[in-house]
This record gives sequence, structure tokens and C-alpha cells, in this order.
Amino acid sequence: MMKMGDSEHRKPTYPGTGPLSRRRSWCCSFAVPPGSPDARSISSRNHIPAKMHHQRQRTKPNNVDKPGPKSVPCSPQSSKSALIGRIDPRRILSPGRVSPIDSDPIINTLQETNHEDDDDVAAADSVPNLHSESFRAPKIVANSGSCSVPVSGIECYDARLSLKGRNGGVLVLELSSEVLAANSDVFSAMIEEKSSSLGFKKTCRIEVSDVENLGVFRETVELMFEESNGIVKKFMKMGVYRAIDVLEVAAGIKFSRAVLSCLKYLEAVPWTEDEEEKLRRVLAIYSFDNASTSEILARFDSDETESSQDSLSKKLVWSITSCSDVNPRNELRSLVKGLLCKSSVYEKEQPEINKEDIYRAGKCCVDSLAKLFEEGNEKGKSLIECISREVENIIWLLEIMIDREIAEEFVEIWGKQRKLVEMHEKASPMVRYELSRVTGVMFIAMGKRKVQCGGEARAGLVEAWFRPMLVDFGWLQRCKKGLDMREVEEGMGQTLLTLPLKQQYQVFMEWFKWFSKHGSECPNLSKAFQIWWRRSFLRGVESSTCR
Repeated sequence: MMKMGDSEHRKPTYPGTGPLSRRRSWCCSFAVPPGSPDARSISSRNHIPAKMHHQRQRTKPNNVDKPGPKSVPCSPQSSKSALIGRIDPRRILSPGRVSPIDSDPIINTLQETNHEDDDDVAAADSVPNLHSESFRAPKIVANSGSCSVPVSGIECYDARLSLKGRNGGVLVLELSSEVLAANSDVFSAMIEEKSSSLGFKKTCRIEVSDVENLGVFRETVELMFEESNGIVKKFMKMGVYRAIDVLEVAAGIKFSRAVLSCLKYLEAVPWTEDEEEKLRRVLAIYSFDNASTSEILARFDSDETESSQDSLSKKLVWSITSCSDVNPRNELRSLVKGLLCKSSVYEKEQPEINKEDIYRAGKCCVDSLAKLFEEGNEKGKSLIECISREVENIIWLLEIMIDREIAEEFVEIWGKQRKLVEMHEKASPMVRYELSRVTGVMFIAMGKRKVQCGGEARAGLVEAWFRPMLVDFGWLQRCKKGLDMREVEEGMGQTLLTLPLKQQYQVFMEWFKWFSKHGSECPNLSKAFQIWWRRSFLRGVESSTCR
């Protein structure tokens, strides 16, 4: 228990008056805190001017010092009181209020102040939204107003910066005009203009309206009170996305120290694609010094003419088609296809592909395939691997052409490979079915309406490769290698139905005979056959009787 004599000899101490106290050069406030014990616990931790301190004492309730009711251990009340004891007193807020105090218990950069003007109190009642994604350069207007004479011994903040958000939020920063003018060319011009008319006993009030992100603006102003090395460390804690937001604000108010430090930080770290697009937009809006942005711009653009998209795509295609190792070839095929196809996950504008270059690569693969079939048994076991590799290259190029909607002429080229069809009849089933894999991909694309070939091209494809497809279908079912056989059957039937009825008759009758002999080893075109039958006979009879 405390003795009575001890209390008589103790002198009251106030925050900010001890030897360890330090002055802060700026502060922030939203409104006058409510006169409650919680609010006093908040204000007691901050440096309060003497005049405001006496005003707070006069409004002190009588029952503040009374001890609260005792709680039983392990009771709900005791657990609640223990929880409150662990929470920072500054976090205990009144309903409808937002605490302007920084969450860091050691370094307090914000100071709560009491505004005597009714306009400031009314504006501070609206809660700002600090979660906007980015900041747009706002319209800045300077206003003048009277200010009370500073109290002796207490630092005076002779500049009041009012930030008004787009959503109605308000943030008031009381600053030192000397620091503000020394770091921002925009604010320096305003303060210099007002100081001549206001004198030394007036406060320069600067209003920034249409602020999209109050929190970003506040963080930018906080950097004015940091050393150059400290600014870079702040950006490291923020991260790239937030640093770009601060860069946009700093460029808008011409805060050159922060701009140079941010550009230095951004150049030294990697970016995500979203961060890169955001940085591109900021660099396009504001004009920065070429020396400070040269290294960043070097990561965007290249002056080498050889690295154009067209020539680079050509090099990649030829490199993959000539690659002999299976694993890297498959990996590179997937990579380049994802970059060149329109259906890629990348939403950026896709690079243009020279149609002639990719056709030339495909024709080269077809010629190599024909040469392999001519060599026959000379290569022995490696013949199967070589043929499979060339077929994979053709299918890979064909899928890119189908996606880019330039595959029509290549279908016509494949339909004219008469010599390759003749060698197919003489080759072993273990290798010849690879050719039908290419035909199957074309049938699927035509059946799904992804390739619109002319009548001659469709007729030539069916005439050359329909019978090999019937022969190889059993092998294709056992060695699918990515083919969906149901889609192959559907595509074949739909393609046959696009031919003239006379040619449809010949093809469907050939299929009917083959299917009756081989059954499941033959594609099931029953659905397409029924449609052809109704079109040729039943509907033909109906049209003749109507006449």
C-alpha cells in the first residue's frame, strides 16, 4: 500500500516535459477526441500544448479516478479486462471515430491536436478511405486563415495541410512550413506567396482536393522528415507497388528527393507484370530526368533491330523444329506456343507472325517426313523416333496456325502430298499411323469450324487421306498421343457433310463397307451417315413431290 507521505512529496509529471521527451515537427488529426477516459488515455501519450492540456483537465469527469468493480478470476469479466490490458490504449476507440495515431508504439510521427475552428471539426467527422489502389494528381488550392499565437516553449506548426479525398474523407496535417517548402517546389511557391501577405502570426492553410488515396499522400509527406538513406529504406518496407504510388504523388508535388530515391529503388528490384504496367503509366504521365530514368527505360525497350518479334518468332520456330532432344523440345514447344497463340494466358497484344515463315517451316517438316519414308529400313529403330519427331513438329505448327487462323493453305498443302500417300500404303503400320495423326488434327479443326477451307481443299484432303484414316484408326486408338478419338470421329463426319452429295455418296459407301468388316477398328460415322441419308433420299423425295 502507498503511504500518504509519498504522495505529498511526488510532483506530477506530464508527457513531453521529461528529459527524454522530444519535439515532433508535424502532426495529424481528424477531429477533437471525445471526453471519455479512453480518449484521455490516448491523448496522455502524446505531446499536448499547455493550453490544450488545461482545457482537457477542466472537462475531466469526476468518476475517472474511481476504481472499477473487482472481477472474479476466470470469469467473463476478468477475461475481458485482461484483454483490454493487453491492447494498446490508443486502439480503444469511440464508436464512429478513426484514430489518427500511428500503430508504432516507439516512433510516433503523428500528433493529435485540438482544432478550435468549427469548419475543421465538421470536416474531420467524415472517415477517410485509405485503401484506394492508386493516387491521381489532385488539384491543389491554397487558402489563408488566422492562427492563435504559439505558446511559449512549444513548437508552432505554421502550415496546415488539409487533404480531401474523392470519397469524402479528410486528413489534416499540421506541418512546419520550412520543411514543407524545402522539399516540395509546389508547396514552396504557395507558402512564399502567402507569407508575404499573412505575416509571421498567421497559419498558411493549403488544401489538396480530389485525393484518391489519403494514406499514400500522408506517407509521401512523412518522407520529407527522413534522410536520403532513410527514404530508400522506407521504400524497401513499402514494396514496389506502394512505392510506385508514392512516386506518383511525389512527382505531382515535385518532391525531388523522394522521386530520385524511388527511381533508384525501382531500378534495383524485380517487378511483376502488374507493377511494370503501373510504372509504365506513371513514367508516361510525368516527365522525369533522363539520367535518373535511363536504366529503368532500358528494361522496357531495346534498340536492336534484330530482336523484332517477327524475326525472333522465326528463330524460335526453326530452333524447335531442329531440336533433337525430346524433353527440352517438348518444354520449348509448350513455352513458345503459349507466347504465340492468341488463346495465351497473356492478355497483352500478341506478336505478329509472318505467315510465309511458319508455312516454310511446316513445308520443311513435311519434306523431311517424306525423305524418312523413302529411306525406309536404312535407319532401323531410329526411323520410328525420327518420324514421330517430325509429326510432332507438324502438329505443333498446325496448332499455332489454327489458333492464328492461317491454317487453310496448309490444309491444302497436306492434301496434295500424293507421294507421301503412296509411301503410306507400303510402310509398316507402326510408322504410317503417324501420318494420320496430322490428318486427325485437321479433321477436328474443320469439324469445330476453326478452319474454313475452300471446296477444292476439303475435297483434296478427303480424297487423299480418308482411306489412310480408315486403315490407321485402330492404331490411333491404341496410340492416341493426345488425340481425342471422339472428336476425330465427329470432325470426320462434319467434314464429309460439307462435300457435294455425289462425293459424299462415294465416301460414305466406302466407310459403310469398311465398318461392316472391321467394326471398332474403324471410325464410327453413323450419325453423319444418317444425316447424309436423310438429305439424299428422304428430303429429296419431299422436295420432288412438292413440285
